[in-house]
Amino acid sequence: MAEVKKPSTGGGWTRFVTARPRLSLLVALVITALAVLAGSGVGDRMGSGGWEDPDAESTYALEVLEREFPASQPNLLLLVDAGAAGVDSPAVAAEARRLAERLDAEPGVGGVGSYWQTGSPALRSEDGRQAVIAARIDGEEKAAGEVLERVAPEFRGTHGPVKVSVGGPLAVRHEMQTTIQEDLLRAEMIALPITLVLLVMVFGSAVAALLPLGIGIVAILGTNAVLRGITELTDVSVFAQNLTTALGLGLAIDYALFVVRRFREELAAGADTRTAVATTLRTAGRTVLFSALTVAVSLAAMLVFPQYFLRSFAYAGIAVVLLAAAAALILLPAALVLLGDRVNALDLRRLFRRRSGAGGGEREAGAGWARTAALVMRRAPLFAVATATGLVLLGLPFLGVRFGTADDRQLPASAESRVVQDHLRDAFPGNPGGGITVLAEGAATPGQYAGYRDRIKAIDGVARVEGPVTSPAGGRGHAYFTVVPEGETVGTDAQHVVGELRAEKAPFDTSVTGAAAVLVDSKDAIGDRLPWAAAVIVVVTLILVFLLTGSLLIPIQAVVLNALSLTAMFGAVVWVFQDGHLSGLLGFTSTGDIETTLPVLMFCVAFGLSMDYGVFLLSRIKEEYDATGDHEHAVRFGLRRTGGLITAAAVILAVVMVAIGTSRVTNTKMLGLGVALAVLMDAMVVRSLLVPSVMKLTGRLTWWAPGPLRRFHDRFGISEGGAPAAPEAEPERDRSPGPGPDAAREKERVG
Repeated sequence: MAEVKKPSTGGGWTRFVTARPRLSLLVALVITALAVLAGSGVGDRMGSGGWEDPDAESTYALEVLEREFPASQPNLLLLVDAGAAGVDSPAVAAEARRLAERLDAEPGVGGVGSYWQTGSPALRSEDGRQAVIAARIDGEEKAAGEVLERVAPEFRGTHGPVKVSVGGPLAVRHEMQTTIQEDLLRAEMIALPITLVLLVMVFGSAVAALLPLGIGIVAILGTNAVLRGITELTDVSVFAQNLTTALGLGLAIDYALFVVRRFREELAAGADTRTAVATTLRTAGRTVLFSALTVAVSLAAMLVFPQYFLRSFAYAGIAVVLLAAAAALILLPAALVLLGDRVNALDLRRLFRRRSGAGGGEREAGAGWARTAALVMRRAPLFAVATATGLVLLGLPFLGVRFGTADDRQLPASAESRVVQDHLRDAFPGNPGGGITVLAEGAATPGQYAGYRDRIKAIDGVARVEGPVTSPAGGRGHAYFTVVPEGETVGTDAQHVVGELRAEKAPFDTSVTGAAAVLVDSKDAIGDRLPWAAAVIVVVTLILVFLLTGSLLIPIQAVVLNALSLTAMFGAVVWVFQDGHLSGLLGFTSTGDIETTLPVLMFCVAFGLSMDYGVFLLSRIKEEYDATGDHEHAVRFGLRRTGGLITAAAVILAVVMVAIGTSRVTNTKMLGLGVALAVLMDAMVVRSLLVPSVMKLTGRLTWWAPGPLRRFHDRFGISEGGAPAAPEAEPERDRSPGPGPDAAREKERVG
């Protein structure tokens, strides 16, 4: 005899959320409007750097050089093209000197030097048609960017016999920031309509489809306001806006999908609106909260790294995850209370259901997932070994990864600052500004400088040494040497030279900087802190999954299977973006390496999203196992009820990430396409094949835990079926194995 559900409005949280739904939605609307105002212009306050360690030797040396020798660290380069006349013609030289004088007179610009002033061959192209005017714009990134915006239009273009293009590190960062903001707007315009269409396909109802989209927009706007506030306190990377959009839409839609689907199930089972909302919050709501915590922890692990590029993603990620969960657990239930059965209004699949019967399509889809689970579990050893082996093979290219730094080649080939840098690389001797700089501090004689120069000139891999350039006499002495390495600016040889320079003894204090030194320091910083970040993710994940399941084995399975789901992403990143396969199709320039921080970022984001789907599946399996005591039935039932939902959520999130991946900036393209691949592999391979096969192999041992841990879970654990178990609830809790396999199979049959 079927058990009749007692009408209930749920606990205190449910009453709080649903007592005044109209007031809740009105307050949310006001807060969202304020968030729009607070978050406006946030992109203009963000930086486009952040890959360096602020406490590293290379950063210290760079700061001293910028202070003591501004001209040694130019961040603005004017490429002067004289054409066939050549840079040494009198008319060209006169115009170039006039441009240099104008530039030197600009407020905020200093350290101006040029080929026509110094005669340095490094500032003249080998064919004599181009030369460089170099300068430095002082100040923080935002202030320097404002000076660049004022100065660049005045010098860009044709001036008498020469044509001027604007480049240099500052121009590259500024153009990258502008490109990312433009690409993000385009990505949103691509993702939003496609997402709405997919949601209509999932729900059928246009009303139900609009709810997740609304939750996502609220999360994005709220996160922009949070980031705007954080920019007042610390540096934030403009790249973080991409994660805000991706997770804001992706996770909000995931959570809303889960809540709305459960609410509709409860309505279909005969519950009234408030009872359906109460049951939904008690079950799916707990899962959403739990999932948000696991994703937030994965993203919070990036806070252990010193680079503000990585820390920015933690700021954005934590904010958007918590706001998405809050919107799904506060605003969405209020909307569902007001809508009631109207959540199914504007059903665009009505014609199809007339042919197959109400709900026939969903029942057939659920039965398909149940058959998939049954097939996988019948051949569990084969599916487990074959799937795990395939995932490992897909990850093998990552063993050949080479780490580098982001440079102008992140930009499209047509970008002005990229064009300037390409000319400097290809047409100028020694790539101006691409060497290694050794800062010398302390009193020293000319003989000591000469002896040190001779020693570093003898280091293997050094092509030439320039300097020393000394500061005016008085106070603490400063000087610097420029070391030009053989081969690539940040290649293996250059990194070796950095190590040798730092090991070389000198009669004064030395610090090494330059692109190769920044890369070495960045790799060391990430390597030192990576174990801590991994430990945070693994330990907290183990604890949270144990609190959800009460099992000792499932948390370990979750961590291992999640890691396996990321192998295809890392393998593809190396095969495509490092080795250059598909570069023509995808529209990027391969530099032969991967930016050092990107794998860390992609791991934290993809691992968190994998846990998101894992929690959805495990919570439903656990709920059914608690009700029936039948392990295999619970796995089949869990996959039947969540397989389609997880796949739909993964496809929608992948659409958002692919939209992000249309960016013209290579790192953003890598992040978007890589995470999209990881999400699809996790939902369609790991959750569909590997999880059920592994759970079949472990059998009922899956749910085992030692007595002390079991008692701890009984007291403090999280259950989707209700509140945390408490000792006083023991008399009402059925601890028998459940109705048994026969009853379980009958329940699955009538599902």
